[in-house]
Amino acid sequence: MDGNRVGFIGLGNMGGRMARRLIGAGIAVLGYDSDLARAAAAGAQAAATVRAVMDDADVVMLSLPDSKVVESVAEGPGGMLEHCRDGQIVVDLSTAAASSTKRLHARFASRGVRYVDAGISGGAAAAEKGALTLMVGGEPGAIDALGWVFAPISAKVVRMGGSGTGHATKLLNNFLNAVSLAATAEVMVAGKKAGLDLHRLLEVINSSSGVNFATLNRFPFIVDGDYLEGGLTSKLMTKDVVLYVDLARELGVASLNAAGPAACFGLATALGYGDQISNRVVDAIGDVSGGVRLKTV
Repeated sequence: MDGNRVGFIGLGNMGGRMARRLIGAGIAVLGYDSDLARAAAAGAQAAATVRAVMDDADVVMLSLPDSKVVESVAEGPGGMLEHCRDGQIVVDLSTAAASSTKRLHARFASRGVRYVDAGISGGAAAAEKGALTLMVGGEPGAIDALGWVFAPISAKVVRMGGSGTGHATKLLNNFLNAVSLAATAEVMVAGKKAGLDLHRLLEVINSSSGVNFATLNRFPFIVDGDYLEGGLTSKLMTKDVVLYVDLARELGVASLNAAGPAACFGLATALGYGDQISNRVVDAIGDVSGGVRLKTV
């Protein structure tokens, strides 16, 4: 199978990077995006329609903003379900609602198509290097058949269970990411106003109980003015928090910690940072805390 062409629908910030990794590994990619220029930017052969992708590829990968877009591409007029073929595998790399994923899995299964949900983590930098972590849900046989596709884009593949478990895992991880980023941004602004050396503050935190991904991997750069552009935006982070809250509600779990990150990334969007990397949340908090910037120009 590893000589086959891969179809790729959604060639934006993450999808484009993953497509380039596949192409770099010698895999032919037929790409479709609502912005037709993105296929060329990724180095993929451009498809004019979703149908063209479904007609040509045995494995079709999706990297789309949310479940509503996935559902539109899968179930809308001229969509994937209209043109899928028995034996195909669809790999959904989007950040999506597990309930929607399980429903689509059943619809595709009725057509003889295996639907695998593969949440991704690591951001743009890991996608560029082919070092993403994949959290995968679906039938074991389908996952086994995708090793050649996963290898160029990932450093770690974890099988989470049946349909929906990959996307559920992704939402849990993203929620913790949102909490730690928002809370660390607030602490850094407070540290700045307290007159602390922020590198020393991070040294203490990273050797103490407050350590987290943001203190280790983000703020050592942010305090020097490097926001690590190119990753998840504040609008998308807000979307992920809302998806987490929806999942918690479906599971009957009290969501007591969502208000903070929802407020922080909502504030960032309201202040004009919504389409910039979510690390800019520190500037939004700084704006309403007296115009604070971590790095003094």
